[in-house]
Amino acid sequence: MARRQSPIRRRSGALPCRLRIAGAVAAVALSLMPPSVWSAGRDRVAQAFAEQARYLAQEALGYEHGEGVPRDQPYAARLYCESARLGDSEGMYALGWMYANGRGVERNDAYANTLFAMSAFLGNEHAARIQRYLGDYTGAVPACLHTPSEILQQRWPVEGLIARLPPERQAVARLLAELAPKYGVQPALALAIGLTESALNPNALSPKNAMGVMQLIPETAERFNVKRPYDPEQNIRGGLTYLRWLLAYFEGEVALVAAGYNAGEGAVDRFRGVPPYRETRAYVERILRHVGQDRHPYDRSVVAPSPMLRTLRLASQEDHET
Repeated sequence: MARRQSPIRRRSGALPCRLRIAGAVAAVALSLMPPSVWSAGRDRVAQAFAEQARYLAQEALGYEHGEGVPRDQPYAARLYCESARLGDSEGMYALGWMYANGRGVERNDAYANTLFAMSAFLGNEHAARIQRYLGDYTGAVPACLHTPSEILQQRWPVEGLIARLPPERQAVARLLAELAPKYGVQPALALAIGLTESALNPNALSPKNAMGVMQLIPETAERFNVKRPYDPEQNIRGGLTYLRWLLAYFEGEVALVAAGYNAGEGAVDRFRGVPPYRETRAYVERILRHVGQDRHPYDRSVVAPSPMLRTLRLASQEDHET
C-alpha cells in the first residue's frame, strides 16, 4: 500500500488543510490569553508562555520516563497537554506519540493525527515524518486542549496572587515567576520562598545579614556569584540557582529543600531531616502550604544526592522488613 502524504505537504488542495491546522493552533493559543493578560505586552506574554510551555514539556519527560521523579505516564500526558495548549510543538508531538501508542492515555489515532499535524505545522520534522504513515487530518483533539486541566488551574492562581500584591512588589513577583522555569524551579515554589523570606522586598536585610528578595547570606551570595545582592534580578537568579541545587541534592523533597534553604543543607544532613528548630519547622509548613505538593522535579546532573537520603531509605527498608 502506498504511503499517504502528510496533509501539510500535499500540494494539491493543501491550502484549506493548512488553514484548518493553523486555525486549530491559533484557537488553542488564544483560549489561554484573557485581555487582562495581554495588557502586560504581547511580546512579553508570548515569551512567558513559550518558556512555560518548554518547562512543562521537560517536566513531562521526567514523569514519562521516571527520570528524577516517580514514573507517572498519565500525569506526563496531562503535562504534555498543557505544554501543547501553550503552543509548544514538542508538547504536541509528545502527546501525539502517547495517544498513538496508548501510553498513559487510551489509544486514539485521530487525536494523534491532529497533534502530529499541529506539531508539524509549527516546524517539527519528527511529526512531519510520522504523518506520512497516518490518515488525513480530522481536527479531532483531546478535551484537555479546550478545557484547562487542574495543572493549569493550579498555575493561574500564581497570576492571581501577583495581582493581589502591592504595586511595588508585583514587578519583583513577575520577574521571579518568569525566571523560575529557566532554573527548573516551579513558579509556585519560587514565589513561596520569596514571599516567606522577604515579602519580595529587594532592600530587605535580616539580623543575620541575609540580603534582598531571596535573603542570601554573604556566604551563599559568594557561593553563587551574586556580586550585587540588592539588585533584584541578580539576587533572584542566585536564589533560584541555590533552589535548583537543593532540589537535586534532596531529590525533589520539598520539605527538605525548604529546610535547607532556611537552615542550610548541612543542618538537614546532621538531623537527617527537617531540623528541630521552631523557626525552620514553621517555615517548612508555610512553604508546603503555599506549594501544595511534597515532591518537585529536579535535575540529577546538578549535584550528587545527599548521602543522608540513602541512609534514611536503608533504615526505612529495615523497618519494613522487621
